[in-house]
Amino acid sequence: MNTRTKVIVTRRLPEPVQDRLCTLFDTRLNLSDKALSHDELKKAASQCQVLAPTVTDHIDADVIEAGAGRLKLIANFGAGVDHIDLDAASRAGITITNTPSVLTNDTADLTMALILAVPRRLAEGSRVMRAGEFAGWSPTWMMGHSIGDKKLGIVGMGRIGQAVARRARAFGLEIHYHNRNRVSAAIEEELGALWWSDLDTMLTNMDIISVNCPKTNQTHHLLSRERLSKLPPHAFLVNTSRGDVIDEAALADLLEQGALAGAGLDVYEHEPQVEPRLLALDSVVALPHMGSSTIEARIAMGETMIINIKEYEDGHKPPDRVIAELT
Repeated sequence: MNTRTKVIVTRRLPEPVQDRLCTLFDTRLNLSDKALSHDELKKAASQCQVLAPTVTDHIDADVIEAGAGRLKLIANFGAGVDHIDLDAASRAGITITNTPSVLTNDTADLTMALILAVPRRLAEGSRVMRAGEFAGWSPTWMMGHSIGDKKLGIVGMGRIGQAVARRARAFGLEIHYHNRNRVSAAIEEELGALWWSDLDTMLTNMDIISVNCPKTNQTHHLLSRERLSKLPPHAFLVNTSRGDVIDEAALADLLEQGALAGAGLDVYEHEPQVEPRLLALDSVVALPHMGSSTIEARIAMGETMIINIKEYEDGHKPPDRVIAELT
């Protein structure tokens, strides 16, 4: 009789992670890497003690109900858990874990790359080269904007926001931030960061905005049309958090109208669909949700997920439990 914990993984993961999962547990993999349908997720939940989903899987109350009585742990491969019905899982007595911290530096690196790429028109310059349109240097051609001494407003000063601030400060940016709770005086001093209690006021005074807050009910369209309109027309917006923190249609309108200077985006409101107008603008650098797309980060995510599963299997509290706030 097989007494090992049954784990079902919903997407293909890096080989070292899959090998380790198969060594430790009774693991079923998704080698096709095709996202499971809702019915397939329900079936998977009913057949295992541990479900290992990713951000592409919508783990709603129906999926959780299908696992009632057998499913004990949802070990998410990723830091964000907005795709999981935490309240339904809590009521069903199912533990949720995620993989925080291991994505911080890679996401911050990509954020900083976009902060550089958009004002300096790097993607636009690359397109010109690939199209064979480079006719030689000119003193007035492809001029962008420097970022030194500009004001960077960080929306969400958690682990990633702080990592972005450390990188940005090295490039000479002034660090400003809005957060639900003010960070410690020691962190503010280290980062040279100025806290704005009012987001609207901060937006009107910034040159670059970096969105680094998590997706919650409170942050949906946090940057609404009204708030985006408060940004100065010379401002640039960078988003590497979640797409629906920003009203994407409103952002496209403002960029088309020249009411914003540009945007660097790695996430989108209706992923994988993207507002077509954003992709048509030279002032937009659009990336395919690759903030954590490094070999090192993805393997670290897998290792963290495995630790959570193993700790749960051994009767301990997993280190990365996600606690639902029941309403």
